[in-house]
Amino acid sequence: MSAETESGLPFEQVYGPESLADWDPATRLGEPGEFPFTRGVYPSMYTGRPWTMRQYAGFGTAVESNQRYHQLIEHGTAGLSVAFDLPTQMGHDSDSPVAHGEVGKVGVAIDSVDDMRVLFDGIPLDQVSTSMTINAPAALLLLMYQIVAEEQGVPGDQITGTIQNDVLKEYIARGTYIYPPQQSLRLITDIFQYCKAEIPKWNTISISGYHMAEAGATPAQEIAFTLADGIEYVRAAIASGQDVDVFAPRLAFFFVSRTSFLEEVAKFRAARRIWAQVMRDEFGAKDPKSLMLRFHTQTAGVQLTAQQPEVNLVRVAVQALAAVLGGTQSLHTNSFDEAIALPTEKAARLALRTQQVIAFETDVTKTVDPFAGSYAVETLTDEVEAAARALMTRVEEYGGAVAAIEAGFQKGEIEQAAYRIAQQVDSGERVVVGLNRYQSAEEEPYEPLRVDPAIEAEQAERLATLRAERDNAEVDKHLAALRSAAEGDDNVLYPMKEALRARATVGEVCNALREVWGLYSPPDAF
Repeated sequence: MSAETESGLPFEQVYGPESLADWDPATRLGEPGEFPFTRGVYPSMYTGRPWTMRQYAGFGTAVESNQRYHQLIEHGTAGLSVAFDLPTQMGHDSDSPVAHGEVGKVGVAIDSVDDMRVLFDGIPLDQVSTSMTINAPAALLLLMYQIVAEEQGVPGDQITGTIQNDVLKEYIARGTYIYPPQQSLRLITDIFQYCKAEIPKWNTISISGYHMAEAGATPAQEIAFTLADGIEYVRAAIASGQDVDVFAPRLAFFFVSRTSFLEEVAKFRAARRIWAQVMRDEFGAKDPKSLMLRFHTQTAGVQLTAQQPEVNLVRVAVQALAAVLGGTQSLHTNSFDEAIALPTEKAARLALRTQQVIAFETDVTKTVDPFAGSYAVETLTDEVEAAARALMTRVEEYGGAVAAIEAGFQKGEIEQAAYRIAQQVDSGERVVVGLNRYQSAEEEPYEPLRVDPAIEAEQAERLATLRAERDNAEVDKHLAALRSAAEGDDNVLYPMKEALRARATVGEVCNALREVWGLYSPPDAF
């Protein structure tokens, strides 16, 4: 394989001053914490304090996930990151026929505020920052979280965290969408407005490139399509009458960190620079916080192997170090056994310990942006930026991210990149240790964590009890109010919260919106 980056850019054998000819450090770099934020969004970065160490966890029932959260907090996790099962992500109750076989499998099953209470039992929500990987039903899970916090005596202005809430990337790469794009954008802008008034410290969206990367996007594609989605959200919020300097400081991003170490460091630096310039020059943002691309990083689950799974510990350490040297604000390190099944407690603890070793045993946190001025990294930063900007221009030629999505542009580009990488792995040009080179004749036995299939019946029983105990007339009243708000211009989160407080289920609330807004069918489904 010729020397090239993951994005297909040429990788030079030697980088020197000539690669940065006519390069102005003041313009391209600036100072840490200052425009264009190439060197980081804060002046002191990790020399003041390390990034937030999160561990993504959630499986089975709320009881089981709650136990894992307590274990993670005891081991030093500073922030929780919640994984929801597929029915919850798609807005279905656990007893729905379409949920059969998926309840509790890839995350925790949450059907109502009753489950949310159990999920955070004994966890002080005024002290823990919580990230929730949820998109189409993000408003519901956020509101249930707020209700539980209020029951703990914690007001909305004291809870902190993030909802992913990035539906556009679902149409591109992941598929857990419910409503058509325009209605999804309306719901997102309603969340922005609601949080401004009710939960001001909450990060209202985490615009995600991670899942595009998992689908095969290159680093340049990842940041190009993610930032293009971000531009679409900003435009939608401004069109709804919101001031850019009011909502933009609460925008956050979510990227992957691969084993292609140098390009990943460059990617993060390039993304910050592009976003700062777009927000200043296109949208006229003046608050420095509006220009800051703050992001969470997860190590690359797609690069983990079921073969010789302990080797994944090395991969994750390299990927985590790239994220840190790239200036991430928070980090989740994958467990070494995730290519096999849900992480065991030991594997999750080792993943967290990986971050702690980087933070407290290495010297990378003692200076800001250690790679600044590196011929290789600065050149790669410029090249990744140029490639990403070229892709963003193509998205704009379609009329923006939504129009490009409807034309299948981003999906097609990602599929081509994924095919190229797959061919390289199959042919052996791209080495994957343990998979196509350095295999072991005999794999050591490994006992993965399994989810009890009886969970589905348990959740169905909980739902039956809930529907028998609650005031169904009260639920119906609030669901009718929600449908009315969805038909008009009122913010849907206020009647949605009252319906959830009355113990309406996730499926019932999402169905109320389905009745008004309909369902999205991708173009290739016709």
